[in-house]
Amino acid sequence: MRTKQKGFSLIELLIVVAIILIIAAIAIPNLMRSKMAANEASAVASLRTLNTSSVSFSTTYGSYPTALSNLAPSSTPSSTAADLVDSVLATGSKSGYTFTWGVPSGGVAGTNYSINADPISSSTGQRHFYTDQSLVIRADTSVAATVSSNPIG
Repeated sequence: MRTKQKGFSLIELLIVVAIILIIAAIAIPNLMRSKMAANEASAVASLRTLNTSSVSFSTTYGSYPTALSNLAPSSTPSSTAADLVDSVLATGSKSGYTFTWGVPSGGVAGTNYSINADPISSSTGQRHFYTDQSLVIRADTSVAATVSSNPIG
């Protein structure tokens, strides 16, 4: 007479693994979309921080910064390192986005500035952002955003 063995059969284990794989196939794309949305929200928040820091810099030193590094951390703040943003943002790359400081077309360094935030890859974000001394943040989904792109709502 055979003794009854305790445990799961191979078929039962395969069914459980299949269910787990189906759940993972549903959840992973949602996770990726959530991560992209978080990266985009972080980029917008970083642009707001840079705008606020630029106004503070202008109030303190009489002109806008000419480079992102002018806002970098320093033990003794000056016009070359004003200690207005964190060291991560000062590197020009944060949360899957690259931040590029520039002067808008027809602008003068110190009087005008522009900042572009572009995703490092298509998996880190889908929207490109732009802001300047007007403090309006603009977005474009296909190319790098410019002053003529639509403002974010």
